[in-house]
Amino acid sequence: MNRQYQVKVNGELELSVSNDDIKSLDTIKTSDLKYHLLHDGKSYSAEITDNNFNEKKYKVKINNNTYNINIYNDLDQLIKDLGFEIGNSKKVDRITAPMPGLILEISVEIGDAVKENDPLLILEAMKMENVISSPREGIIKSISVKKGDAVDKNQLLIEFE
Repeated sequence: MNRQYQVKVNGELELSVSNDDIKSLDTIKTSDLKYHLLHDGKSYSAEITDNNFNEKKYKVKINNNTYNINIYNDLDQLIKDLGFEIGNSKKVDRITAPMPGLILEISVEIGDAVKENDPLLILEAMKMENVISSPREGIIKSISVKKGDAVDKNQLLIEFE
């Protein structure tokens, strides 16, 4: 199977690279993170100077020029489209109502420090009580609802600092 990868260089240039493209490179590994490449008759010296596998970020030095590179495969794109990116919950700054309902209880106040999975409030919807928990650690910046409020889907409930 010829897998495709999306490569972003310096946050601007986007390329699509396949396994066949990678296999066709004339490359020799010269040490742990250093390589020698031949492409179109030109010689290149490449070194991976920094990498973050979880975020798929790499710094590569080619002939004394440093490039920031992000590499994504089909699974990464699917995960992103579904909203399940690695560390995605850590970036959540706002909690919105997942469905229309009634606020039965608010368990936090502005300025409270919460941990991931701490209960924030209870939303009654379709005769069921739904506990809305914190997706991350943080400080409560604002609470946009009060006990007894009816809320619409996607209405802002709580913001984090």
